[in-house]
Amino acid sequence: MGWFQHKRLSRGLKKTRESMGGAIDALMEGEGLSEDVFEQLEEVLIMSDAGLATAQQVVEALRERAKREKLRSADEVKRAMRQIVAELLSGGEEMDMITMPAIIMVIGVNGVGKTTSIGKLAALYRSQGKKVLLGAADTFRAAAIEQLEIWAERAGVDMIRHKEGADPAAVVFDTIQAGKARSVDLIICDTAGRLHNKKNLMDELGKIYRVIDRELPYSDREVLLALDATTGQNAVNQAKEFKEIAEVTGIILTKLDGTAKGGVVLHIKNELKIPVKFISVGEQIDDLQPFDAQAFAAALFGEE
Repeated sequence: MGWFQHKRLSRGLKKTRESMGGAIDALMEGEGLSEDVFEQLEEVLIMSDAGLATAQQVVEALRERAKREKLRSADEVKRAMRQIVAELLSGGEEMDMITMPAIIMVIGVNGVGKTTSIGKLAALYRSQGKKVLLGAADTFRAAAIEQLEIWAERAGVDMIRHKEGADPAAVVFDTIQAGKARSVDLIICDTAGRLHNKKNLMDELGKIYRVIDRELPYSDREVLLALDATTGQNAVNQAKEFKEIAEVTGIILTKLDGTAKGGVVLHIKNELKIPVKFISVGEQIDDLQPFDAQAFAAALFGEE
C-alpha cells in the first residue's frame, strides 16, 4: 500500500483508533498488564464490535505473548495487538479477476452504500486499465437505477439498464451479452437486497446465478456483500442472513470513517469466515481500497 493510501486509511480509522488506543493507554497507566487490564481490554474490543469470541481470542493471544515477551508499556501492547489482529484478518482478501470477462455481483440492503460502492469499484478497476461494464439489476427501485447511472458517468464506464420492475436476471443476461460483444474485462452487477422477503430474494439470486452459469460458465466471479460499518452489530446480523441465502465470497465494508466500531471487521472475518475484500474510508470516488490486513491493523493501532 502506498503512502497516500495509508494516510487515507489511517484518517478513515481515526475514530476507532482513538477509541481503542485511548482506552489501552488509560488502562496501562501505572499498573502494567494485570489480569484486570486483560479483562478490560476484552471489553474495549467488544465495545468496538469485534465480537465476544474474537475479543477473547485476541486477549488470550495477547496474554500468552505478554508472558513470553515480558510486555510492559502501552506501546508494546498495541504493537502486539497489531500483530495478532493482522494475523486474524489475513487470508482470502485477494480478487482473482483473470477471465475476460470476469463478473462481480454486489448485494446488500438499501442504505448501506451498495450502489456508491459499485461506482467506486468501477473507478478503481478502470484506473487499473480494465474495461468495465455495469449492470443495473436492482430494478425494484427506479432511484437505484438512476443513482447507478450517475456513478457510471462519474467512473467513466458504460451501463446496461432496463425499466423499473424489469426481471433482474434479464438485465444480467443483457449485460453479459453486451460485455462479450464489447470485449470488456469486468462486469459489475448491482442487485437487490430485500431481506424482509428472503424467499423472493433467494429465488431472484438463484435465477441470476443460473444465467451466469449458462452464459459465462468458466468466468471468475465474486459475490460481494456491502455492509455499513456504522451499524456495528446490525452489519454482522446482515452478513449472517445473507450468508444463508447467497454465495457470499467477500465483504465491501462502507463508512468506516464514520464509526468507532471498526472492530466489526474482526467479527465478520474471524467468526463468520467471510473475508473483507474492500473498505471505504471516505466519500470521494477513490476512497474505496482493496483490504490489506497488515495496513488495516497498523492504522487501527496508530503505527505508520
